[in-house]
Amino acid sequence: MYKGFNLKYDIDINANKKYHSLGNSITDTYKTKIKSVLDEFLLPNGNLNGTKMQENWFPQIKADVFISHSHADEDKAKIFAGWLSDKFKINAFIDSCIWGYSDELLLQIDKKFCQQDDGYYNYRSRNKSTSHVHMMLSTALSMMIYNTECLFFLNTPSSISPKSIITSTLSPWIYSEITMSKLTLRKLNAFRGKEGKALQKSADFHFREAIEYELDLNDLTDLEEKELREWADSYNGGEYPLDALYKQTSNKNYLQG
Repeated sequence: MYKGFNLKYDIDINANKKYHSLGNSITDTYKTKIKSVLDEFLLPNGNLNGTKMQENWFPQIKADVFISHSHADEDKAKIFAGWLSDKFKINAFIDSCIWGYSDELLLQIDKKFCQQDDGYYNYRSRNKSTSHVHMMLSTALSMMIYNTECLFFLNTPSSISPKSIITSTLSPWIYSEITMSKLTLRKLNAFRGKEGKALQKSADFHFREAIEYELDLNDLTDLEEKELREWADSYNGGEYPLDALYKQTSNKNYLQG
């Protein structure tokens, strides 16, 4: 990742049906034919091949930007992805598009390896299976953040805890993604090449409420709706669209720093 933005814009779903439809089309392209038979991943010793499972269930997607958001804001993330595609031909990855895969995979593993004769699941086995699947998901998300140039965090009432004095979130995934974005900062030419040009594109609810994670957004540049509109209105196609956004917000970066 080269840069991150703290997007303070609570998108109106009803007023953006066009972009929501486009965002749905984009996320549909993420869907791959998942191998639902665990036996295909069995090793000769009876263990499952975790590497192959991760490659199949959490595939890496070619994208320019990573959209981090609350699960409750999935439709808003799709709208933003549709807007980026329509205005700038920017490909966005929406993190929630692979969250569902983790639940589906975990259910299959639990039924095969953790369910007892009485129909109940073994507590210790369930803990192990959950840790394995969540680690696969976390690794996949970290790899996506590393390989995308820019991160947009949708800062909404759903993603930030409203009752906390400090900036915090109830989502361990948002906490992980923002932290990972701070650790993977790289130079722009890591994404564009030496010339600097754009490369051509070829859980339980109540339990989660009980834990908050302090969220450090200092490395993200604040971005609001009016600035998004200014970006779109002033863009003339003469340069890579993300470069135009970086220039537009460069003075703000200095003031925030």
